[in-house]
Amino acid sequence: MSRTLHAHDVSRRRFLYTGTAAVAGLGLSLRTHNACLAADDRPLKVGAVITEFTYRSHAHVILENFLEPYLFNGKKTVSGMDVVSLYVDQFPAGDMARDVAKQYGITIYPKIAEALCDGGDRLAVDAVLSIGEHGNYPHNEKGQHMYPRKRFFDEITAVFRDSGRTVPVYSDKHLSYRWDFAKEMYDTAASMDFGLMAGSSVPLAQRWPPLELPRGAKIETAVSIHGGGVESYDFHGLEVLQSMIESRAGGETGIRQVQFLQGDALWEAAEKGLWSIPVAEAAMAAELGPGQPPLRQLVELPQVNPAPPHGILLTYQDGLRAMCLKVGNSGTRWNFACQLADESKPRLTRFYVGPWQNRNLFKALSHAIQSHFRKGRSPYPVQRTLLVTGALDASMQSRFEGGTVQQTPRLEFAYTPRDYRDMREMGASWKILHEGVPEPRGINPDGGVI
Repeated sequence: MSRTLHAHDVSRRRFLYTGTAAVAGLGLSLRTHNACLAADDRPLKVGAVITEFTYRSHAHVILENFLEPYLFNGKKTVSGMDVVSLYVDQFPAGDMARDVAKQYGITIYPKIAEALCDGGDRLAVDAVLSIGEHGNYPHNEKGQHMYPRKRFFDEITAVFRDSGRTVPVYSDKHLSYRWDFAKEMYDTAASMDFGLMAGSSVPLAQRWPPLELPRGAKIETAVSIHGGGVESYDFHGLEVLQSMIESRAGGETGIRQVQFLQGDALWEAAEKGLWSIPVAEAAMAAELGPGQPPLRQLVELPQVNPAPPHGILLTYQDGLRAMCLKVGNSGTRWNFACQLADESKPRLTRFYVGPWQNRNLFKALSHAIQSHFRKGRSPYPVQRTLLVTGALDASMQSRFEGGTVQQTPRLEFAYTPRDYRDMREMGASWKILHEGVPEPRGINPDGGVI
């Protein structure tokens, strides 16, 4: 029997929305929008806690949308936020942190507490960006990348406790490589009553062809497809999947079991009806067009798939089976299809990331983070990322054990999805910032608008 994890909202006394960031429609006006202001009309002060700041790292592609205007749905938008402090865990070759900090007047502190207190002895920022992605960190025996997201979170919340107040936090990607760490982070945010947001940038990308599943849709099976590596891209593929199916008939009630599949076991599971090759072929057709070879032949073509496929098979508490599939070696492959009851053909789409590979995905994500910082409430439930974090951890355990089925009673919880269309890129930006616009090496000036 599933249980419901209720979203936690920050007190309205702490934050008052006075900004004008809501961007409606697909107009191409370049009128600047001021996204986020504090109650006294000053910009919100943001402290950033990051692993490293190198070219195309997550710190780079998120922070540039706080430091400079960015395009969102065809409109140039300013964040209404000042990044006032940085904690940087590592300074590898190619570090950008020092130059960017000097250029924008940001202080780099040697400790997380000092960064959040901006050199004082109490919390001095209105929001915290925690970006624990990239950097030289070890992998455990299961192959999980042990990024210090939990350590960052613990040090952030220690400052909250010492200061007697809290502010919203965004924690990049999945909460942790370990389920127990992730659940503790979620529980801590709930008990301390501050807004916690996490997750992937991909669900916010333009859907092409356009696809909006009706709330309460009766989904018989679903497949998401990515072209990246184990764990790091599996996470995004799982978030794409979850973001599309969480509003299905009966609501989200959680995941009962998880299995990592590769080699012959992947195809044998399809033959047993555990996942649908025709739906996966529809998902690939969203990217490559109709008339492609059968899926197994397609993935064996050297130009399509120089790396072997794998899949994560999810069995949900309500009986739905879904697949997160890796096909090929494309960092911008984000496809989805599902079969609805009483329909003869699957519904399908791809998530288009814009120019510059995945860099511009982070414009919409940054916009969503800024909304979270302004309102103290994530545009979509953090429980989605908690569920995906647990599924990913279980898949890595299954892989480590040679593809065993992992029973996941800890993931049998319910949550209520939210309509987050206001946070999604609908495509107007790519009529301005198109493939012909050269990619800057540093911080993207003026939103990429020429």
